[in-house]
Amino acid sequence: MAQFEIIVGSVLGASEYVAEALQQELENQTHQVNLHFAPDLLEINQQAIWLICSSTHGAGDLPDNIQPFIEQVKNVALDNLEFLIVGLGDSSYDTFCFAAQKIEDELLKQNAKLLTPSLHIDVLNHPIPEDVAVEWLKNWLSN
Repeated sequence: MAQFEIIVGSVLGASEYVAEALQQELENQTHQVNLHFAPDLLEINQQAIWLICSSTHGAGDLPDNIQPFIEQVKNVALDNLEFLIVGLGDSSYDTFCFAAQKIEDELLKQNAKLLTPSLHIDVLNHPIPEDVAVEWLKNWLSN
């Protein structure tokens, strides 16, 4: 049993649905999970595995609700942190999943360890992104 902190960056709610589906899957497999829709570094266990779900807003920007959290992360060494990333985006834009990539880059700069390649979900091809995310998580958990 592992501890997970699910951190959500969302504008229109799709990332929230994905995060809730991932939470359910983790809990079904008896993992401990905390879900953060307004993430604050002081409230997030740095010994847990972070699972970050974020959409991209505007011209490749982070959703407003996760911007302060990423600013906090820039000032902290995360040498022992392990994380996973799920990005949602629309491939018709040249900024497809830029927010997820920005978050990944920032965590790597702080020496955190990415546990598996990030999942970037194209909502044009996957109108129910929760299904793709849960399948990706199941595959990772079984390895």
